[in-house]
Amino acid sequence: MNRLSRFQTDFIERLPLIPECPGMRYGVTVALCLLAAWIRWELDGAFPPGYPYLTFFPAVILSSFLFGPRPGVVAAVICGFFAWYLFIPPRFGFAFDSKTLVSLAFYLGVVTVDIALVHLMQSANSRLHVARENVRLLAEERGVLAERTELLFQELQHRVGNNLQMIGAVLSLQMRGLAEPTARRAIANAAGRLQVIGRIQRQLYKSDGELVPLDRFVHELSGQVMDSSGRDDIACKVVVEPGIVLRPDAAVPVALILSEAMANALEHGLAARDTGTIHVQVIRRDEGIALVVEDDGTGLADGFEPDLAESIGLRISRVLSRQLDARMTLENVPPETGRRGARMTLHLPPCRIVRQD
Repeated sequence: MNRLSRFQTDFIERLPLIPECPGMRYGVTVALCLLAAWIRWELDGAFPPGYPYLTFFPAVILSSFLFGPRPGVVAAVICGFFAWYLFIPPRFGFAFDSKTLVSLAFYLGVVTVDIALVHLMQSANSRLHVARENVRLLAEERGVLAERTELLFQELQHRVGNNLQMIGAVLSLQMRGLAEPTARRAIANAAGRLQVIGRIQRQLYKSDGELVPLDRFVHELSGQVMDSSGRDDIACKVVVEPGIVLRPDAAVPVALILSEAMANALEHGLAARDTGTIHVQVIRRDEGIALVVEDDGTGLADGFEPDLAESIGLRISRVLSRQLDARMTLENVPPETGRRGARMTLHLPPCRIVRQD
């Protein structure tokens, strides 16, 4: 049924037929008129008097429908001549009495309406075909534009990430010329953070431009932090509830806080350990989410006050958490858990979340 409907639509959209061959169009029109006259002649005995045009109307309508209004007019003239000469008394002659003129006027009115209606139908169909073609071309152009936009977007993301990582590499080279330990450590930290931001920028969006879900984002970032640390003896376990997507302006700060927390666990809590584990967890909490980074190392020193700490990493994390309207806590793992170590918890409000499926 669909194929038949499609065939009918294609056929109607091609009307009028063979516009490039006017001789053939008019030849077929004359043939239709002759066929109509022959059928009327053969069936003359079956018709009561007063039906001279009965088989000629279809010829006029077919000619108009298949070949356009001009062949329809030609068919109307030829068929009218045949009906007048052959089937209106006196036959084989042209009568000019009032009855004949009224009959011819009736015929003229009917074929005029038929040709006009067919022409209007074909004009509307032609406009519909043009509109459908324009819509198709517009859809193709939009598809091409969307593909180009996606490619440009991906290229922009990669270039931003590459530029950030290149700046980090330049800082790393500059560090080699420094002998002062504090300066070397500051530049090394800055270079490392730029490298992290560059990787985040690359991972922030999927190939189609859609934001990357948080579970995939955290898994990839945690793996990169562990790879760059060179600590094969430390395991990292990541548990993130699926369906969470952060706003773009929140993803980079959250990633920096996560990487700082993992770096602190590696450099302080697990520095003197041959084995250990870092647990990264993201859970839904009070319409927002909580990011938890916990290690099983030595824990925080007695009397340690996170809000008073002068560590650059902690200061950056506190500033970023305030920008996110989030709350960050740093504490030892509660003794009732039977474990020891440090725990960083970042509580993100709902306004920083795009959706939670």
